[in-house]
Amino acid sequence: MKTNKLNRRDFIKLSAFASAALPITLSGFPLFANDKPKEYQFSEDNENILVLIQLQGGNDGLNTVFNLNQYDNLQSVRSNIIIPEANLVSIDGETSFHPSLLGMKTIWNQEKLSIIQNVGYPNQNRSHFRSTDIWNSASAADQYISSGWLGRFFDENHAAYPENYPNTNNPHPFAITLGKVVSETCQGTNSNFSMAISDPTNPGTALASNTGEMPANCYGDSLDFVNKTIAQTNAYADVIVKAANSGNNLSTKYENSNNNKLAGKLKNVAKLISGGLKTKIYIVQLGGFDNHDNQVIAGDVTQGKHSDLLKELSDAIVAFQEDLELLKIDHKVIGLTYSEFGRRIRSNGAFGTDHGSAAPLFLFGTCAKNQILGDAPQIDTQVDDQEGVQMQYDFRNIYSTLLTDWLGATKQQSTNVLFDEFAALPLFKEGCAASLSTTDFILKELEIEVYPNPTVHTINIQFLGNDENIKITLYNSIGAIVKQVTNQRFSAIQHTLKVEVTSLPKGNYFIHYQSKGISRTKKLLKY
Repeated sequence: MKTNKLNRRDFIKLSAFASAALPITLSGFPLFANDKPKEYQFSEDNENILVLIQLQGGNDGLNTVFNLNQYDNLQSVRSNIIIPEANLVSIDGETSFHPSLLGMKTIWNQEKLSIIQNVGYPNQNRSHFRSTDIWNSASAADQYISSGWLGRFFDENHAAYPENYPNTNNPHPFAITLGKVVSETCQGTNSNFSMAISDPTNPGTALASNTGEMPANCYGDSLDFVNKTIAQTNAYADVIVKAANSGNNLSTKYENSNNNKLAGKLKNVAKLISGGLKTKIYIVQLGGFDNHDNQVIAGDVTQGKHSDLLKELSDAIVAFQEDLELLKIDHKVIGLTYSEFGRRIRSNGAFGTDHGSAAPLFLFGTCAKNQILGDAPQIDTQVDDQEGVQMQYDFRNIYSTLLTDWLGATKQQSTNVLFDEFAALPLFKEGCAASLSTTDFILKELEIEVYPNPTVHTINIQFLGNDENIKITLYNSIGAIVKQVTNQRFSAIQHTLKVEVTSLPKGNYFIHYQSKGISRTKKLLKY
C-alpha cells in the first residue's frame, strides 16, 4: 500500500479543501516535516519550563545594549538615531541600556539576567522568512529542515503524536503558543507539538462533521488528519481551562502596563503554570521590529517605534518575573528573547536601520546567571553600508545549553537534535541546571592576535592551543564565510597560522575563533 506524505505547501492547499468540507475553527494548522534524526532519547522528568519571546522583524541590538567604549564611533555612523549618552540606563561601568529598558535594569540588579552579545549564525541570511526558518529549525544556512528544534526534542519519545494524545501519561499539551498560529520551533515529524490559544479560559472547541465515507486518497488522509487534530484540540482544551481557572496572578505590574499585549500573554503563561499545567514550552511573539524608517522620532530620538517596543518588552518581562516570584514558581521558569537578525551598523537616511546580522539576546529568570557574556560589538567609522554586527556566539550554542542544562538532554542528544556538536555556555547559576555540562566551560581569558592589520597580502593568526578542537573562520562584512582557516585539535602551546588574502577584494573582514564554548571575533582591514 502506497503511503502519501504531504509537504507543507501540499497541506496548506489541502487545508483549504478540508475547511470547505468541514466547519472547523482552529488557531493554526500543524505542518508535516522531514524524517527526524535517529538514535537519541530525552529525559523530560524535570519540571523546568522554557518561555521563548520572539521579537519579530529583526531587533536593533545596537539600539538596545550600548557599550560606552564604542559609543563615539557608533555615534559617528548613527548620528541621526543614536540615543544621547546622558539618557542611557547604566548597568555597569561600560554597558548601558536603552532608556525604555529601565525595568530590565531592575532584573539585572536582582541578578536574574544574562545578556548574550553578538548572537547569530554563519552565512547570515537577511530574509525575514528564511532567517526565521533557520532560527526555528536550528538548521545551517544552506540546509532546509522542516522540523523545529523543540519538535525534535519531543519527537523521539512521542513518535506517534498526535495519535492517541492526550493520554494517561501525557494529559497536558507539550507546548503552547500564545497567539493564533503555532510556532514552527515545535514542528515534529507528524504534527506540531504546540497548541495555539489566545484565551486560556476559553480556548474554544472545534466542530467537524463527516457524513460520508473518507475517500481513499490524499484528500481523505487530510480530512482524517484534521478530524484527529480537532479531537485532540478539544481534549486538551479541558485541561487548559482547568489550569486557567485554578491559576492565579499576583503581580500588580500587569495593570501598570496599559495596552501591553505582550504582558497580557505572559500573564496567561504565569496563570497556567501556577494552575498546575505541565506544559514545558511556551512561545509568545512581539512584532514590529522591522524599522527601515522612523525607528526614532526626528528631533527626539529617545521616542519612536523602537522605543515603544522595547518598553513593551521590558515592562512585560518585569511584571512576568515578579509574578513568578510571588507565585513561588520562579525557580522552574527561564525566558529567552530572540530575533531573526540584528540591524546594520550604519543607520539609513530615513531615521531607520536595515537588515543586519548578529544581535544580543536576553536570558532571564531566577536561575539565569547574571552576566554580560561576550564582547562588545566592534564599531569603527569606516563601516560600509552593508556591514552588520559580526557573530561571536552561534545561536545553536544557546539552544544546546537549554537542551542539556535546562530541559535535560545529554550532550549527544543535543548534538543529534542540532545536527552538529555545539558547546554549552555558562548561562545558569550553580545548582539550577538539569545537568553539569557548563562546568566544562573554559573561563580563562583568551586572546588571539591578527597581524599585520591592515594588510595587503597575508595575515598571521596567533593563538594559544588548549588540547581541544579549534575552528577559525574568515568572514566578510555581511557575515558570509570567505575561508575556513582551520578546524582541528591544537596542543596547549602558542600557534601561528599564516593566511593568504591577496585575492580578496578590499574591505572589512572578520576572523572568528571558536573552541569548547569560547568564541572571539577580530576585525581585519584588507587594502
